[in-house]
Amino acid sequence: MTKHIFVTGGVVSSLGKGLTSASIGMLLEQRGLRVRMQKLDPYINVDPGTMSPYQHGEVYVLDDGSETDLDLGHYERFTSGELSRDCNYTTGQIYLSVIEKERKGLFLGKTVQVIPHITNEIKSVIKRMGGDDVDVVITEIGGTVGDIESLPFLEAIRQFSLDVGRENCLYMHLTLVPYLKAADELKTKPTQHSVGQLREIGIQPDVLVCRCEHSTSREDREKIALFCNVPVEAVIEEKDKDFSIYEVPISLVDNKLDELIVKKLNLPASSLDITPWTDLLHRLRNPRHEISIAVVGKYAEHKDAYKSIYEAIDHAGMHHQAQIRIGRIQSADIEREGAERLLSGYHGILVPGGFGERGIEGKVQAIRFARERGIPFFGICLGMQCAVIEYGRDVVKLENAHSSEFDKDTAHPVICLLDEQQNVTQMGGTMRLGKQPTKLDRHSLSGKAYGTDEVDERHRHRYEFNNKYRQQFEANGMRFAGTSPDGGLVEIIEVPDHPWFVAVQFHPEFKSKPLKAHPLFAGFVEAAVERHLKRADTEEKQSIS
Repeated sequence: MTKHIFVTGGVVSSLGKGLTSASIGMLLEQRGLRVRMQKLDPYINVDPGTMSPYQHGEVYVLDDGSETDLDLGHYERFTSGELSRDCNYTTGQIYLSVIEKERKGLFLGKTVQVIPHITNEIKSVIKRMGGDDVDVVITEIGGTVGDIESLPFLEAIRQFSLDVGRENCLYMHLTLVPYLKAADELKTKPTQHSVGQLREIGIQPDVLVCRCEHSTSREDREKIALFCNVPVEAVIEEKDKDFSIYEVPISLVDNKLDELIVKKLNLPASSLDITPWTDLLHRLRNPRHEISIAVVGKYAEHKDAYKSIYEAIDHAGMHHQAQIRIGRIQSADIEREGAERLLSGYHGILVPGGFGERGIEGKVQAIRFARERGIPFFGICLGMQCAVIEYGRDVVKLENAHSSEFDKDTAHPVICLLDEQQNVTQMGGTMRLGKQPTKLDRHSLSGKAYGTDEVDERHRHRYEFNNKYRQQFEANGMRFAGTSPDGGLVEIIEVPDHPWFVAVQFHPEFKSKPLKAHPLFAGFVEAAVERHLKRADTEEKQSIS
């Protein structure tokens, strides 16, 4: 039977349940087990697709077009299991499903209640993850123990062990052990209260993962074990990582968490081999180059809004053994202060996706600065659209060229609404979403980076390059390096006489992994490294002369 691990959190939010869950998934895979990952979110929104990046962070898109929580990005980066819409459910989706069944009369006139109808629906989506082709399902419960909205999910996972057998379930609770500077000691009481709340619900944790700034002593762990009713070896320290999140799996191995899970669930696991991961950390700790890349975006000050972008840059850095300093530049600040002041000195400039008009002209200015100065540039989604706007205005000489998203009356709508979007009125799950094929020009930078004729990449957009202007752009030097297989949609643009000027309509960051950097991010970072080396060589020659 498929085994189930349930990961809950207590004391405070943002403890890193997603990262811890992903790390556990990776370790179990390295032991030869087949793993699937799932996130259950307590908020009532049907999905995160319409939520503000400031509040929720990025919307992560899967191959099947699902708009999901950003934690699924951790799952894909750390594990190899395929993710689908079954891997992320919200309270909104659960209640919507139950209400639709009630409207169809499937409950035969019964009073529909949280217990058993809502909890049964939650259990059904968990059971859906199991099967003959999976050994372990790891289900992360969003939110914090004690939240009202989390109660149906916690009740459901309590009942779940009664349905499948306690021996087939493991409850892991992630909690905080804060350090009080005034007392110069770690405090275990928050963990005790958090576990106490879980036990009142009827869930006895099997493993406690304790987030802490300072190392826990044997005495601390024994105290936590005693008051929380777990063996001391099941109290796992997860100390903050100052260097990299990719140290987390190694830390869990050092605390023998993978051994504990295998033992408790009686899993037929092989011995652990994490050599590829330790080699990765070695390259990360021993860089050969140091470069800087500016990410110019609308939400630049909010790190989680471009979470996958930053991770993909890091992956490319590790691939080229380069330490990368990322400058988070607000595009609106460029409008006020100018590109010269804010972007001089960077070895590469990346303009990511986004929505809304604010900061658009700042992105356009940043792109012009990169194009005219020969600075490696990478545009993603809206970043590509802004590159088209900039090129249309300055090179093709289309006065006030713009996107019809931001200026419906523009004389030159070089970016326009997709035909399939013309009659769409609802938000949420209605964009061009998920995996779509792209045919490549093998002689282009992108084609050489991929090394193939066709790729599948994930999309999330409503607007596209306006084909009415295609001949004018080509006549003025722009290369259309990637299109949809029928040639109808432009997916990649390039400026050939530039070190690296590549912009894509899709989101390559969603398919980058620590052990396998995405080809376009790798190419972009390689161009930035070359710029750094050329500048260093020039400066050295000038100092000698």
